[in-house]
Amino acid sequence: MWTCPKCGRTFRNTGQDHYCGDPPESIEGYISGRPEEVQAALRKVDAAIKAGIPEAKERISWGMPTYWQGRILIQFAAAKRHIGLYPGPEAVEAFSGRLEGYKTSKGTIQLPYDRPLPLELIQEIAQWCAKER
Repeated sequence: MWTCPKCGRTFRNTGQDHYCGDPPESIEGYISGRPEEVQAALRKVDAAIKAGIPEAKERISWGMPTYWQGRILIQFAAAKRHIGLYPGPEAVEAFSGRLEGYKTSKGTIQLPYDRPLPLELIQEIAQWCAKER
């Protein structure tokens, strides 16, 4: 067990990435609170989602940047080695042919930091989520 010296929370893994302090109130607040080396990638994902669904409302839900339109449309979050994109299981299934090479699980797409971000695909997934989800 490891205890974060900043916030006092206890985790199973030493040095586990997490958010210390009060939860962010905005998506930009969330991004600014992440390690500097991942902020640019998070901003690109955020911009791609905004471009796809500009009418959606931004909020923080479950501690993650969330786009909302009467329901959660899509979320994303920073992890140690990737950005998690959470469009839901139906979207992952609908785009499965274009997600080859990315690790996916039920409702989740992992976008590794060491690969170029598929920004056009992220925008299309966001649009799909607004129409179909």
